[in-house]
Amino acid sequence: MFNTVIVEDEKPILDLMKVVIGRNPHYTITGAFTNPLEALACLSELRPDVAFLDVEMPKMNGLELAQNINELSKQTQIVFTTAYKEYALDAFGVQALDYILKPVTPAAIERVTERLANRKNDAVPGGRGRGASVIRCFGSFEVRNPKGAQIRFPTRKTEELFAYFLCHSNREIGKWLLTDLLWPDIEEERASHSLHQTIYQIKKMLKGHAIGMDIRKTRDGYVLETLDEHFDVLDYQRFDPTRTERLADYGEAERLCSLYRGPLLDGKPYLWKVPHEEALGKHFTALTRSLIQRDLSEENWIGAEHRLHAYLAVYPLDEEMNQILLDMYADRGFKEKIARHYARFEASYRMELGLEPPLEMRERVASYLR
Repeated sequence: MFNTVIVEDEKPILDLMKVVIGRNPHYTITGAFTNPLEALACLSELRPDVAFLDVEMPKMNGLELAQNINELSKQTQIVFTTAYKEYALDAFGVQALDYILKPVTPAAIERVTERLANRKNDAVPGGRGRGASVIRCFGSFEVRNPKGAQIRFPTRKTEELFAYFLCHSNREIGKWLLTDLLWPDIEEERASHSLHQTIYQIKKMLKGHAIGMDIRKTRDGYVLETLDEHFDVLDYQRFDPTRTERLADYGEAERLCSLYRGPLLDGKPYLWKVPHEEALGKHFTALTRSLIQRDLSEENWIGAEHRLHAYLAVYPLDEEMNQILLDMYADRGFKEKIARHYARFEASYRMELGLEPPLEMRERVASYLR
């Protein structure tokens, strides 16, 4: 558990961050401030493990505040929150653990959690800094060993075959299916040899990097056995979205939503991934929709707004989710937010699709702004 301080001069954003960080079980919020000078005055009493600092603040900006915190509290890790990418280099110039681009999402907080855990392990006397391996298939494909080092695949075929196994883990995959998939244009014997060599490279990689998986040969093919390892796609495949009627399963649905960082293996030109990408995207949408419906029924407006913004960060042109957000703003009388959000959506819609937004949406927004 990490004792946490948040400093953000805009009260609505501060409240939103308290919700997002507070829902992560690894954090205890011991202080939340809109005034950086007040936060600094309370630092010696609170002794936080981590401080989330806005960069742009009056009286004392986040970079200045971080420098003061570094002098007063050596154990406090700094995480900047900012709307501007150009602050990244400055952030690391004051030994920041991380920086998060707004809006702050559960996925970003989870990333910070992993880095905090690694720092904590490294600080244990005699410890090896060993944590758990990290495998991410949503968004860009990333594999890290228990020490946090990113694994580089020796060949593109090795990377693609491992990605395919991850998306079809714990089930037998026929040998000839794999050769047709990866080496469709070479003769059978050479394709079989290439498959054998590529699987050998993956097994060597798994063992060398202490990743607790193995590829087992069967009579007609191979099985990737995940054993005790967990990763995003596997967790999605194991979860039944109809279970979100129970309160405990809402917590699992929230965790799964935080794992979704973008479409499956985004940027990888694998034709076989297309049906999986569509199915997992629908799964993410269904989970998000169920959580938003719960937030709205409980009048948790901040939570619903956060979920909608997190979803739209991945799928900015989704008409249904944009409309839900606009309707929510209308119900609360936030005309300025309606106008601002719709203007951004309209500009993106025209630029990406070369079309005007749907007529029904345009008419509804016009009625809200009258």
